[in-house]
Amino acid sequence: MRLLIVDDHPVIIAGCTAMFAAEGDIEVHDARDAESGLRAFQTHRPDISIIDIAMPGDSGLDLTRRILAEDPQARIIIFSMNDDPIFAARAIQLGARGYITKNDNPYLLIEAVRKVFAGETFLMPQIAASLALKTVSATPDVISGLNPREREILRYLGAGLGLKEIAGKTGVSYKTVANTCSIMKRKLNLRSAADLVRTAIEYKTVV
Repeated sequence: MRLLIVDDHPVIIAGCTAMFAAEGDIEVHDARDAESGLRAFQTHRPDISIIDIAMPGDSGLDLTRRILAEDPQARIIIFSMNDDPIFAARAIQLGARGYITKNDNPYLLIEAVRKVFAGETFLMPQIAASLALKTVSATPDVISGLNPREREILRYLGAGLGLKEIAGKTGVSYKTVANTCSIMKRKLNLRSAADLVRTAIEYKTVV
């Protein structure tokens, strides 16, 4: 089995590589960001790709979208620090076959890889339960104060695009997109870029 790990933390890559090498039947390749991850996927054509969400440049969700646009049959597992079910839901909506958090037992990643390789989907029980119970009440009131350009950028964020790609889609500069994101954070009373992305994902269907 060929495995690709895309993560910007050397310790994570080293630990996962050692863990999978001990299995005896897994060949591991790695990359540190979305661009090199896409090139590695094109070169090695892995059976499974394990992708972190938060990386320099484009996000892991954006890389997932790009890989699946090139190969709709690609099998991807998201491996993230974020245990918020909304991120798991977005990953599965994009076409990922599994979602596991770095807070879980690392050997569960082996189980996830085996199940996804066998054609199944893998979610941690607590995330699966949360997704089953969670109903996102996406009311337009929360974003009613955004202007059309802000809502457009928020929609692209919810679709997994990075700021550079959003700039290309909207025909404005990267700096303008970044400034607009800062304005939206103030309007929506959000503290971080991650909060803005989470809101974008939650309200994607109404913006």
